[in-house]
Amino acid sequence: MSAFVYFYIGYPLVRTDVTILITLYAIGFASFFGLIQLKKTNFLFLAGIAIAFRLVFLGSIPNLSQDFYRFIWDGRMLVEGWNPYLYLPNDLMAAGTAPIAEAQELFNGMGNLSASHYTNYPPINQLCFAIAGLFAGKSILGSVVVLRVLIILADIGTLYFGKKLLERLGLSVHNIWWYILNPFIIIELTGNLHFEGVMIFFVVWSLYLLHKGSWIWAAVVLALSVSVKLIPLIFLPIFFQWFTKHKASELSQKTWPTIWKGTLKLLAFYGIVIITIVVLFLPFLSNQFIENYQETVELWFQNFEFNASFYYIARWIGYETIGWNLIKDIGRVTPIIVLVFVAGISLFRNNKDFQKTITALLFGLSFYFFTTTTMHPWYLATLLILSVFTKYRFTVVWSFMIIFSYTAYQNAGYAEILYFVALEYVVVYGFLIYELFFRNTKKVKIQTA
Repeated sequence: MSAFVYFYIGYPLVRTDVTILITLYAIGFASFFGLIQLKKTNFLFLAGIAIAFRLVFLGSIPNLSQDFYRFIWDGRMLVEGWNPYLYLPNDLMAAGTAPIAEAQELFNGMGNLSASHYTNYPPINQLCFAIAGLFAGKSILGSVVVLRVLIILADIGTLYFGKKLLERLGLSVHNIWWYILNPFIIIELTGNLHFEGVMIFFVVWSLYLLHKGSWIWAAVVLALSVSVKLIPLIFLPIFFQWFTKHKASELSQKTWPTIWKGTLKLLAFYGIVIITIVVLFLPFLSNQFIENYQETVELWFQNFEFNASFYYIARWIGYETIGWNLIKDIGRVTPIIVLVFVAGISLFRNNKDFQKTITALLFGLSFYFFTTTTMHPWYLATLLILSVFTKYRFTVVWSFMIIFSYTAYQNAGYAEILYFVALEYVVVYGFLIYELFFRNTKKVKIQTA
């Protein structure tokens, strides 16, 4: 059943066939749970079948996302010696100066929204695109296959280091299947070619190295993850207690020597991360690059909106009270609120144990996604992998419910159905509240009885 689901979604499915998509997704999830229950002790079998499911998509052109056209465009620009951060596809096509093969097909495929904005994909991501441009510079399908192989290899790396980290933490190795076998991960990353999978590989590898005590290499690898997607930058403050072994509320004359020594090591960790990122960006740096990149990031926070949670409530309040969309004001305030929240859990929550540190990473990023103006489905992949190393499973519930965000594409145009967005978040928040406040209480009552 799983193989059929992946084949149908990968090949004949059209994005506007939302009812078929949701039905197939539900079947895929049922099969996913069945596989875990029946074969959870057979690691090699599940690893093999996880790879086989990904290979089903190998020759398919993504039909649920068009982002890959921009990936191929950027990669071919790089191979031709052009800096992709400095040129808009719209301008190059209007001037007839696009220096790449199949420029018109790629331009048509990426759509006006992507073509009218500067690229925001960091350098390691661009390297992946360039590899596709190098090996398949004149074939869109060939480029797709190369990109897909890179993502599959990254998932295999995540399986390897995720298993080793679970063993080091004394957790069940079976937990890794909540990520590796999850239909959401297989469809969104391998199927739709989203590079969160490569970023996650570096994040898990970095966490494994950090737990081993190899903090210098952990910093380098974490910088690689940031150079695929910027999102791991939000994790940096949360490592405070892992290095210092104390909460801010425990500061005293006795603890200062330990905290001071740990803080110096933490600052060195930060320094290595930042220096590595800067070195990776160096080939592209210029005043125009900085201006273009800043413009793109600001647009992301202040112009784009999709599948949001609390932001949609704030937007509705703005319409009701003032009469217009407050996205620009909310987009300016949200990063500050997220920073305050992350700083709070970094300093005052007990994160001295490594599993608690990962739990803090999970909730710090969750808070950002709960307050963001744009929550594309593939963003959830990072939360899902972090939850594997914790006791929380609301991310698994979310990985099913987020399929309802695709109802926005059920017509040829784009129009979100807010009832489905509300359904998604009501279920997710409901399960999260259960895990936070009721699950442990229920266990205690059962044990007492």
